[in-house]
Amino acid sequence: MSRIRQIVGLLVTTAAITACQNGSRTTTLPDEHISPKTGTKKELTLDSIYLYAKQLYRWQESLPSYTAFDPRTKYAQIEPEQTAYERALFALSQYALRKKDRPYELSTIPNKPKYSYLEHHRDGKKSSGHMASIQTAYRYATHLSYWSAGDKRIAYVYIPTFPQLHAVKAELDQLAAELAQKQVTHLILDLRHNGGGYVETAEYLANLISPAKLDKKIMFSEQFHPNVQQGKATLLRKQPYLDANGKVVQYKGRPATMADVDYSEKANTHYFIKKGHFNSLQQLSCIVSERTASASELLISSFKPYLPLRLIGQQTFGKPVGFFSVRIGDFDVYLASFLIRNADGWSDYFDGIPVDLSPAPAQSDFHPGDPREPWLAAALKDIAREESIRSIWSSAYFPLPAEEN
Repeated sequence: MSRIRQIVGLLVTTAAITACQNGSRTTTLPDEHISPKTGTKKELTLDSIYLYAKQLYRWQESLPSYTAFDPRTKYAQIEPEQTAYERALFALSQYALRKKDRPYELSTIPNKPKYSYLEHHRDGKKSSGHMASIQTAYRYATHLSYWSAGDKRIAYVYIPTFPQLHAVKAELDQLAAELAQKQVTHLILDLRHNGGGYVETAEYLANLISPAKLDKKIMFSEQFHPNVQQGKATLLRKQPYLDANGKVVQYKGRPATMADVDYSEKANTHYFIKKGHFNSLQQLSCIVSERTASASELLISSFKPYLPLRLIGQQTFGKPVGFFSVRIGDFDVYLASFLIRNADGWSDYFDGIPVDLSPAPAQSDFHPGDPREPWLAAALKDIAREESIRSIWSSAYFPLPAEEN
């Protein structure tokens, strides 16, 4: 999950943050004196990965000195080239410990950090973060269903990802209008397959479903390392600030760089801005799994201080961090650079957000909106309590579960 921030005094909408080097064979080392000035392209790139981590990484104080890390000796002989860089990045990611012998970026994939990564630079527009390919024709309301239980009016919607906002904005507006028309009090968001996507879209959905009483309250903030907040990450002067078309933005009569961005927590605090007319939500339930991550976890965390919130399924992936890319040679490098904190200052879900209910395993032939599916059945039962559930309308017909004796 990556965020695009505003330059001090200049509001600019961008789609990507890329780098200073143009992909040519010449490589220049960042202006630092702690590493050799000369070397092969591979050695200089390894040095640069270390130097940028030392300035941008959220837990940079845990990193060793250049001499102790010794990237050239340890990684320059590894082939292919990208593997050498990935191994160096992995090693850097394992120094900061959240618990004894447990790094923040502990991963189940060998030699891969949980958050930080790098990839070959691709010319043209880029997404603002590490996201899977998205089907922009997807319609959210396809799997919309409604039930009632006493005076509770329940709605369910399946959201597998957060595509670019322009692709789904009209659909989300239509969804919110329908929720308002039906005066929904209890909303079930099925995020079990939602690994994230565009934070802008998650924010927009949050503003559509939030009660008006949350307007202007803190949704979440992004907290960079104090050195970054205080402008000490001088290497950012070598990274141009680009617009959505990949063009360098002009600022104060000169090309803008990523050093011109305001990284203070105040400038990176996001607030609820109520949108639409849906204002009857009393409780939010989310169906989640270990695949639920990033922007979907941010959505859950943002509501945690304000609404009764129930999670059903499996503990989530755990990604309370974000990043932006820096261009190093032929690669875009994404270092975990900031914490995502909710209004209570909470960001401690590196192991995932725990659930309130852990029903039987989900069915492999999962059909969104089917009340017989164990996790949705558990969510409905949790809302209804002792009241009987009556189907109002569903995008596909599914019989209700049999009443328990």
